[in-house]
Amino acid sequence: MLAEIAVIAADIPEVIGTAFALNILFRIPIWSGVLLAGLNTLVLLGLQRYGIRLLEGVISILLLVLGGCFFSVMVHARPSVKEIAMGLVIPRLSGGSATRDAVALLGALIMPHNLFLHSALVISRKITRSPDGIRSASRCFLLESSLALLFAFLINVAVIAVSGSVCSYPNISSESKKQCKNITLDSAAFLLKDALGKWSSKLYAISLLASGQSSTVTGTYAGQYIMQGFLDLRMKLWLRNLLTRCIAIAPSLVVCSVGGSAGAGRLIIIASMILSFELPFALIPLLKFTGSAAKMGLHKNSIVVSLCTWLLGLCSIAINIYFLSTSLLGWITNKKMPKAASILSGLLIFPLITLYIALLAYLILKPETASQGSSDFDADSNHHDEAESEPRAEFNHTQRTGEIEIDSITCS
Repeated sequence: MLAEIAVIAADIPEVIGTAFALNILFRIPIWSGVLLAGLNTLVLLGLQRYGIRLLEGVISILLLVLGGCFFSVMVHARPSVKEIAMGLVIPRLSGGSATRDAVALLGALIMPHNLFLHSALVISRKITRSPDGIRSASRCFLLESSLALLFAFLINVAVIAVSGSVCSYPNISSESKKQCKNITLDSAAFLLKDALGKWSSKLYAISLLASGQSSTVTGTYAGQYIMQGFLDLRMKLWLRNLLTRCIAIAPSLVVCSVGGSAGAGRLIIIASMILSFELPFALIPLLKFTGSAAKMGLHKNSIVVSLCTWLLGLCSIAINIYFLSTSLLGWITNKKMPKAASILSGLLIFPLITLYIALLAYLILKPETASQGSSDFDADSNHHDEAESEPRAEFNHTQRTGEIEIDSITCS
């Protein structure tokens, strides 16, 4: 259930972003764009009929458009390299919503369903089923994932650097200065105006559409693998996409119709925060499985890798718990709220925080089950291809979808 909620939460920003992009490009009303977002990705999925290479090529072009727009503006804006480096090494949180935005950014960058997708893509590759072959393949997967994350990292640095540079420019116009105080998805095109001129809004809309579509493809694949892995339930990709979109469209349509672009922006923050809270529920089992000799045999994580990955995982948990605790304290001590409302908020939120911590503790402390020893793992590797051939028959066309996971990390 948590994994499916993560896929739906990741789809909400994509639906809203697509709606805004269609509004900028074709003046389609936001509510109509939200409904169209349920169908436009089917076009990309339809490209699979012509081979996965074509789909990968389209995804790559979309990502290059997204990155190219912001990198070109970054060159024109000339942000301070020193300040960027300092911000990367010594991050600072200022303002009441800074922690909230940081939590949302964490969820938007490292989406939990991507961890399931990465794991599923491993079995779609042709590798030599031997200790040396698996080690070699692991090094290739590490390189591939590192390049994907590096590309995503550079794009996000460019987006943030452009926003900071444009909004802190001394000779900024009064109109742009006003827009900087409340940047939303449909108004952010002004950041590209000085560098790209009259084409800025169109190129921005294209890049927004590109990130949403490329991200949706990976979300669809991840959702299918999650459904197949947990429930042994297989569904056509177009039907899977439509099901996820229908669930994501409902809140998006209501919020966009009632709250406009400001409400849509808040919904994206909430959806991204949900992803951050759910990240440990995908990360902890992954770390436990890959560090288990009973499940991985010779291929388990080394002590150094286990220590580093668990440290990073615990950091993500600490960030979430810190935000929940400070938010609870803020609601209880908020003098602007009636005392009864503050107490009620505490009574409602505190059990949820306790449940969240208890579930995480259960995952971490749950004893290892000896359902499959390392010898079984090694023996099973010899006939793995045969055993998996039937369940993976529907996904033979995904032989080389490894590159497309870049996009869902960059959708925000």
